[in-house]
Amino acid sequence: MSSEDLKFAFVAFTAVFFVVDPLVAVPFFMAITADDPAEKRRRMAWRAALAAFVTLALFAVAGGLIFKAFGVSLGAFKIAGGLMLFLMAVDMMRAQPSRTRSTAEEQEEGVARDDVAIVPMAIPMLAGPGAIATVMVLMSRAAWQVVPTVSVLAAIAVTCLIAWLLLRSAAAAERFLSKTALHVAQRVMGLLLAAVAVEFVVGGIRDLWPTFGG
Repeated sequence: MSSEDLKFAFVAFTAVFFVVDPLVAVPFFMAITADDPAEKRRRMAWRAALAAFVTLALFAVAGGLIFKAFGVSLGAFKIAGGLMLFLMAVDMMRAQPSRTRSTAEEQEEGVARDDVAIVPMAIPMLAGPGAIATVMVLMSRAAWQVVPTVSVLAAIAVTCLIAWLLLRSAAAAERFLSKTALHVAQRVMGLLLAAVAVEFVVGGIRDLWPTFGG
C-alpha cells in the first residue's frame, strides 16, 4: 500500500466518521426509545447500524446509477429527508411516540416493522443526505481502484461498528435516568432535530435553485 493509498484511507475514514457522527445520534436514540425495553433497544441499535452500513455501501457502489434511474437529485433527497426529520421532531417535542401500533400482532412484530431502527435512526440520522453524498464523492475519487475502493467500504463498516457500540451502550444508560429527565431531553432533542431538518430542506432548495431559473 502506497503513501497515497494510506492518505486516502485516512481521509475516507475521517470524512465518513465525522459526517455520520454517531456520537450525535446517541441522545436522539435514548430519547426516542425511552419507552422500549432494554433488550429491544439493543436489537434496534444493531439493526440501525446494519441498515446504515447497507444504505451507505449501496449508495457508495451504485449511488450515481440509482439517482439517474429514478431521476432524483441530491437536492430533492435532502428535502425529503428534512421533511421526514421534521415530522419526527414534532412528535419528539410533544413527548409522544413517533410510531403507532394498532393490533397485538403489530406490537409483537414491532422489532421488524414499527420500531425506529430504520427510520429515523439509520435513515436519515446515521445515513443521511450528507453521509450519502460523502461516500458517493469518495467512491468517485477512488475510481474503482482496489485499495481506495476497499478503503471507502472499510471506513463505512468501521463507522457503523462504532455507531452500534455507542447506541448499544446508550441502551444500558437509561436505568440511571428518570422518565421526567428523558421527556425533557426528548423535547430538547426534538427542537434540535427540527433545526437540523430545516437545514436539510434549505440545503436541498439551495441545490435545486439554479434549476428553477430554467
